[in-house]
Amino acid sequence: MDALLEEVPERIETERLILRMPRGDDASALNVAVSESLLDLRVHMPWAQTAPTLAQSHAECRRMQAQFLLREDLAMFMFERLADGSEGGFVGGTGLHRISWIVRRFELGYWCRTGRQGRGYVSEAALALTRFAFEELQARRVEVRMDDANERSWRVAQRTGFMLEGVLRSDSLNPAGLARDTRVYALTGVGPVGASAVHA
Repeated sequence: MDALLEEVPERIETERLILRMPRGDDASALNVAVSESLLDLRVHMPWAQTAPTLAQSHAECRRMQAQFLLREDLAMFMFERLADGSEGGFVGGTGLHRISWIVRRFELGYWCRTGRQGRGYVSEAALALTRFAFEELQARRVEVRMDDANERSWRVAQRTGFMLEGVLRSDSLNPAGLARDTRVYALTGVGPVGASAVHA
């Protein structure tokens, strides 16, 4: 099946969040969130080493939207969900990346702006998106990879039921150019571990 024909909703709602496809008019919110969070993000995120200009944020939003529509990468923004169901404050980013539609393999990613950390938003989004991958996209495998030093990130993976498969030693370089070890967590849709874990 052509990936362009894959049915992928552009919006997912959880108890406290709205996850949706980026749009060009999200540029200002993204720009403020990234600029606010540089000290936290630049340690582990190569794309967040300097504050972006508004034009750069606008281009990035359009790029993510285009990749979503082409089913090449399913980036989503997180917003607080207001009582009436509308979008509130910008929380951060998540999504399913490095997709293999043939295998039905997806890599979950996430980041949270500094001002919204510590509220459980990322775990809530990760759980919802993982469940969505298995239930709606027929995923066989969803994995999460992160710097072994990024404890905040791997704690999210553990809280949402992912199993540690291993640590790849000196697998890549961190933004400072130093060798890093990479943790690999995964859920699969078969066996005792997998989709069942995200239905708990």
